[in-house]
Amino acid sequence: MSDPIKHECGIALLRLKKPLQFYLDKYGTAFYGLNKMHLLMEKQHNRGQDGAGLANIKLDMEPGERYISRHRSIAKQPIQDLFNHISERIIAIEDENPALLKDVNYLKKNAGFTGELFLGHLRYGTFGRNSIESCHPFLRQNNWITRNLVVAGNFNLTNVDELFSVLLQIGQHPKEVSDTVTVLEKIGHFLDVENDEILATLKAQGYNNAQIYQQIADTLNIEKILKKASEDWDGGYAMAGLLGHGDAFVLRDPSGIRPAFWFEDDEVCAVASERPVLQTAFNLREEQVQELKPGNALIIKKNGFISEREINVPLERKSCSFERIYFSRGSDFDVYKERKQLGKNVVPQVLKTIDYDLDNSVFSFIPNTAEVSFYGLIKGLEDFLNDQKYKAILEMGDKMTPEKLHEIIYRRARIEKIAIKDAKLRTFITQDDSRDDLVAHVYDITYGSVVRGKDNLVVIDDSIVRGTTLKQSILKILDRLEPKKIVVVSSAPQIRFPDCYGIDMAKMGDFIAFEAAISLLKDRKMESIIDDVYRKCLEQVNLPKEQIKNYVKEIYAPFSDEEISAKIAELLTPKTIKAKVEIIYQTVENLHKASPEHTGDWYFTGDYPTPGGNKVVNRAFLNWKEGKNVRAY
Repeated sequence: MSDPIKHECGIALLRLKKPLQFYLDKYGTAFYGLNKMHLLMEKQHNRGQDGAGLANIKLDMEPGERYISRHRSIAKQPIQDLFNHISERIIAIEDENPALLKDVNYLKKNAGFTGELFLGHLRYGTFGRNSIESCHPFLRQNNWITRNLVVAGNFNLTNVDELFSVLLQIGQHPKEVSDTVTVLEKIGHFLDVENDEILATLKAQGYNNAQIYQQIADTLNIEKILKKASEDWDGGYAMAGLLGHGDAFVLRDPSGIRPAFWFEDDEVCAVASERPVLQTAFNLREEQVQELKPGNALIIKKNGFISEREINVPLERKSCSFERIYFSRGSDFDVYKERKQLGKNVVPQVLKTIDYDLDNSVFSFIPNTAEVSFYGLIKGLEDFLNDQKYKAILEMGDKMTPEKLHEIIYRRARIEKIAIKDAKLRTFITQDDSRDDLVAHVYDITYGSVVRGKDNLVVIDDSIVRGTTLKQSILKILDRLEPKKIVVVSSAPQIRFPDCYGIDMAKMGDFIAFEAAISLLKDRKMESIIDDVYRKCLEQVNLPKEQIKNYVKEIYAPFSDEEISAKIAELLTPKTIKAKVEIIYQTVENLHKASPEHTGDWYFTGDYPTPGGNKVVNRAFLNWKEGKNVRAY
């Protein structure tokens, strides 16, 4: 219902631990790894639809033979386009000589993406151009096989400018200022340093160049490289990389902001951004999949040895709660339970706002992603009704009649499918008022599902960020049913602060909660607070990020959650609406009760897990106050 939120990104890594002939013999195809990567990426299409990319490393190729394959796509259906391109060569071989598809030695020498090590990426661009150059995986090439580096990740760093300056100080000349390029070059620099150190040591010991290459491939210290490269990163990340000779890694940020899960058996090691993706691809139980610990790296050596090592000291765990509310697939065992609990936790607020009148209230959800929290809402209402029934039966005692018992037992929460989304409508009309009218008809409604002028209509949503879609279309659509009151329930708390760790929420003016707080300050002649916060933020501009405080919290401090919610409802209610509109938000306390292991709540509370977060919110407020419609990072 709320405006779509974009999010970076999804990763999938696969290492085949057996020779290709093993998979051909056991599974009947030499493309077992490619098929699994297709499945791992398709099952994460929810995490990125702006682009997709895949890289592959072939182990133990002879000098002069191609050992790295990479392709990226920003087509309308990027995953399908990506694998269609890869399959063209396979189809050509089949047309020439089908028997060659069973010849693994021929395939490794003559077809791309037939190696043992894969890295896939799904991209949601949070900002900037959506070009092929923005698509992961990124490749840093070198004639030394152990210096080749492929990187892809789900991440956003808040201190790119600082990191860029470090690269300049060590003599590099990066082609652009972006966190992806900066990360690639930072890891690449320390990969070069490690190669140089081993080279110098072995040269001094009298080894020849061929022997040195093999020694470097065997002894590269990935743990040391990652520690050096990431020691000053500020942000949330699940970073994956491949080295040309066959080592690989996945590194997670110390606060555990971005997710990563892995699985290993004697045939494969696989990593993905979500647990059920691995469960589906490899037919696993949830306990067979491990979560990569915050601050740790999963290191996969060319010889197949796999270890999880601490790279950066873990901080207080602040895993992104929006993963649980919105982004992650609802099929995850824990996510499903947590989303139901989110719906159940708002029941007391819902009952209060409809004055406990369940007989004259209809419950539904928009959009489909809110369906699971809707189940929790209904379960909570059923529990409440069962308590009411129990008390009513006890109170009647000997006076109970069959008719009265029937009336009590058959009370139910009224559930309806209120809105149905039509295929995306398009128009040749360019005028704003005509386009707004079209937007208002994206959903069709179930006529007759609400008693006109008598029923309350309660709909639950995942979150309400900007509220634009709510104001321009949804409330107008729901009002066609002529309910007495429309209650919109957000399973997430009020979004008050920008995200800087990978979610597309970067400007203060984009948040309806912020707009409501500013309106309340002006209504109550408290504009001086706005000026005070601006002054405090301005005074911090040149401070190190570690010293910056989040003074933007003072904008919200004078008001209760309920006051801000009421103002939000006022701001989002179109003048043409006949029904009274109320908006209910989840409380932060109840969010943590539903998802106790994922306490990253900075967008709700302003409590950022890294110093860079305070720097970003400081800049975001200054941009808003100065009328600059630009991102804060």
